[in-house]
Amino acid sequence: MSHFEERDLLKLSKLSRIAFSEEERKKFLGSLKSILEYVDQLSKVDTTNVPPFTHILETVSNVMREDEVKDPLSRELFLSNAPLHTGGMVRVPPVIKGSE
Repeated sequence: MSHFEERDLLKLSKLSRIAFSEEERKKFLGSLKSILEYVDQLSKVDTTNVPPFTHILETVSNVMREDEVKDPLSRELFLSNAPLHTGGMVRVPPVIKGSE
């Protein structure tokens, strides 16, 4: 996937709702190309005799943290990330269409 292009970056920007300037776009495009070229190098490594594993360390047991009660986001901050909202609620497209 080292053929990552500007149109791919613009699509990712739209999907993630992240806006950036022209200068940032050039910087991100270069960085992402470098990362993807590195991943391409990793895919060429011979792993024929390497067994699959789920953890780097065999001694890992439960790495989950305890739940902590924290103050929720303010409604304004929460809604600022929603593409559509009405009356203080997030508006989503219908999932199930009713019979007509």
